[in-house]
Amino acid sequence: MGFFARSWILDLLVLVIGLIILAYLYMTRKFKYWKNRGVFELTPTAFVGNFGDCLMTKKNAGEWLKDMYDKGSGLPFIGFYVFDRPFLLIRDPKLLKQILVKDFHAFSNRFVSASPHDRIGDANLFIIKNPQWKLVRTKLTPIYTSGKVKKLFELMDVVGDDLLTLMESHNLEGNGKELELKDLCARFTTDMIATTAFGIRANCLNDPKAQFRECGRKMFETSFKRNFEILSILFLPQLLKLFKIEFFPKETADFLRNTLWEVIRERERQNFQRGDLVDLLIELRNNKTEIFKDEFDFDGDNLLAQAAVFFNAGFETSSSALSFTLYEISLQQKIQDRLRAEIMEGFEKTDGKVTYDLASSLQYLDMVISETLRKYPPLPVLDRVATEDYKIPDSNLVLKKGTPIMVPMLGLHYDPKYFPNPEIYDPERFSEANKKKILPCTYLPFGEGPHNCIGMRIGLLQTKVGLIKLLSKYEFTPCKRTLIPMRLSKKAVMITADGGIYLQVKKL
Repeated sequence: MGFFARSWILDLLVLVIGLIILAYLYMTRKFKYWKNRGVFELTPTAFVGNFGDCLMTKKNAGEWLKDMYDKGSGLPFIGFYVFDRPFLLIRDPKLLKQILVKDFHAFSNRFVSASPHDRIGDANLFIIKNPQWKLVRTKLTPIYTSGKVKKLFELMDVVGDDLLTLMESHNLEGNGKELELKDLCARFTTDMIATTAFGIRANCLNDPKAQFRECGRKMFETSFKRNFEILSILFLPQLLKLFKIEFFPKETADFLRNTLWEVIRERERQNFQRGDLVDLLIELRNNKTEIFKDEFDFDGDNLLAQAAVFFNAGFETSSSALSFTLYEISLQQKIQDRLRAEIMEGFEKTDGKVTYDLASSLQYLDMVISETLRKYPPLPVLDRVATEDYKIPDSNLVLKKGTPIMVPMLGLHYDPKYFPNPEIYDPERFSEANKKKILPCTYLPFGEGPHNCIGMRIGLLQTKVGLIKLLSKYEFTPCKRTLIPMRLSKKAVMITADGGIYLQVKKL
């Protein structure tokens, strides 16, 4: 005899059904949170909320947010759910400017989180919370001023020459060859960030399996496991401790830790300075005060966290912009020809040398890269969390402290109201006359406000150097394996071509 029924099997069945009902009631208890506050909400599904398509890799995070943006047409904001947690999606550019800039004090933290046991993740500039964020940001800001970047340019030019040496080894005369450009660009930008930030010749261009490249590959690999880890960091902080998820894979963290401290010890031994990120980290480590230490101790993994996030953000965003630009201009030869003509005209003034002033002066190059970043913003997820109760202007809605905010970057970048014919690649959107017409907070590849990307200047410069070097020597056209139209990977949080970017490359 069972306790509830005639047999233990029926008892077990009753227990399972009861547990399912309890789980259902628990996971749906917050549904209608937004509706009860007068906010339009997307109909959620039990257990996953509105997160199912993203969780099951039917859509990448950027496309998922864009889809919700499109469903909220005409509304300033809409509510949705990740599992059982209410999120708010902001659609209105004026409200975005209010949140990201004017009322930054109420949204000074990102929602993205790391587990407390993961110090490299929890302490890096991208994730760290206030008041530590303000201190770290203030202390790291001097590293990428225009003056510092200009001094590092010679190192970048050397890596650019290494790229041309590699291209020569492919024997691209005549009709040329088919090459996969995404990995090649990632090897190039990894060498760039290794030399400008760490003072190390990583040699990724000559060795595709160099340790620095392997670290970057593991960080952004498009496996289901890694995708789940990054999605959890962005949207599901409650899972981080449960599954022991770390911002950087262990092998990557160990390699970067050993590399950083080896470089620091060598520089201190030789009393040598380069004016790069490592020099700044050494200075912060050696010039701590007691008050400073109480707020944030620039030592150990706190120090490593800053170097690690600069490395990962530095190579991936630039390689994405570089490879997608080559893809788009291979499809529109007129744009490629005009860009090449501007580069060659610039060379006439510099005797064929790539200089900082040349890279900074090419207007059409700026326009092309800006349009690439509109169509393919490397990280299409922009987030904040309310750090206090906040009444949304011109509404009756009060956001409770702790409410996550999401900005649908692809939704804004592809909204025909702000960018007519958004699927068309058109650099003219960013001409001097037209870019003045772009509404604030409709174009956000580097974020906006005090929390914007600190490495924007050097990231753009890396992309420019790569394009100047390549387009002055080579022509890029589609081949049989070129994705037309472009298809984005659904297993990656970063904007990545599904299967790579293959183009026919021919020496001029």
